[in-house]
Amino acid sequence: MSAPLLDVRDLSIAFGAGAKESLVVDRVSFRLDAGRTLALVGESGSGKSITALSIVRLLAPTARHPSGEIFFDGQDLLRAPEEDMRKVRGAEISMVFQEPMTSLNPLHTIEKQVAEILAQHGATDRADMRARVIEGLKEVGIRDPEGRLGAYPHQLSGGQRQRVMIAMALANCPKLFIADEPTTALDVTVQAQILSLLRDLQHRRNMAMLFITHDLGIVRKIADDVCVMQKGRIVEAGPVADIFAAPKHPYTQALLAAEPKGAPPQADPSAKKLIEANDLRVWFPIRAGFMRKTVGHIKAVDGVTCEVREGQTLGVVGESGSGKTTLGLAMLRLIRSDGPIAFLGQRIDAFKAKEMRPLRRDMQIVFQDPYGSLSPRLSVAEIVEEGLTVQKRDLTYAARREIVARALADTGLDPQAMDRYPHEF
Repeated sequence: MSAPLLDVRDLSIAFGAGAKESLVVDRVSFRLDAGRTLALVGESGSGKSITALSIVRLLAPTARHPSGEIFFDGQDLLRAPEEDMRKVRGAEISMVFQEPMTSLNPLHTIEKQVAEILAQHGATDRADMRARVIEGLKEVGIRDPEGRLGAYPHQLSGGQRQRVMIAMALANCPKLFIADEPTTALDVTVQAQILSLLRDLQHRRNMAMLFITHDLGIVRKIADDVCVMQKGRIVEAGPVADIFAAPKHPYTQALLAAEPKGAPPQADPSAKKLIEANDLRVWFPIRAGFMRKTVGHIKAVDGVTCEVREGQTLGVVGESGSGKTTLGLAMLRLIRSDGPIAFLGQRIDAFKAKEMRPLRRDMQIVFQDPYGSLSPRLSVAEIVEEGLTVQKRDLTYAARREIVARALADTGLDPQAMDRYPHEF
């Protein structure tokens, strides 16, 4: 039997020391061969991402390994000098994270960021690097790659940013590709495209893939084998078909039982209209020349009519860049648009910011990227109570804290964690 490409043996990871020591991964073992996909599955906080980060030695300096070995292509990574690890990262092993907006540098163009990966591992010829960047972007499905070279991350959609991250990760043809929840922040249409892309690239390159997710539906589509993690331990492991057909551990059984089933409840068609838009348009001008004259328009939303009633869920589906997010932003008057919009029977499309403020408490939006939405300088309590300080100024500090605690509990978070910062979750 040949040696596996990746062999993780009895790995433990702890933070802190003495009485404050916290063991977050406890004696985890798994193997991964070239050309195969292993999924690490478990709820948030189960140790999946920490395990993956330990493979590329990107854990915080406060982390330590009470036990374990990690062998990659015969090399002991935990005991390798940092100089050797720099040669491994990005060349032999690459990793893509959940949030491309926080992984990409907002001040650098797409070309510069992909080329930087090539330069770090020996590429020097600028023309050759540009050609390789274009080829890499084309390979991951970026349309008009030459035209995207000068783009910045904020000018791309979420799906396009994730494709750029994949292009960067695969630029140096790694043997092992680690994907940490790469499709969580994407809509289902783009998610399917990214999964199909990864499968295709893996087969063409005979690349091993370690896929981290909490979504069992994704595991079914992409993985050969699966390890189920709970509270830092692997509680069940084996081929995907076997685990899904006959799960043995109660936690695995509970995960499978929790998958959504059946049709959604039917909404009352006579219910009151909450919000409606008619012939809604959002056009962005294309400017050119010294005087920056408008020479055309990008029609992000063009003549859309829709409504949402009380108790109803309206799904807006489309490929990346089709205008879904722009439609939502326009209906909530967060960007400029043309066309009538009514909220609770009242026309709001001509409202100024001051007139919209009292309505904001009754309309809310959750964005795609939590890291891009949450200020790293504010605690979770300060972030959650910010709306209360604007909309309900008569509340005392204690009353606001009580509401924040209830909100955290309602969403399955520990109220005791309200004074933590976003990066601590």
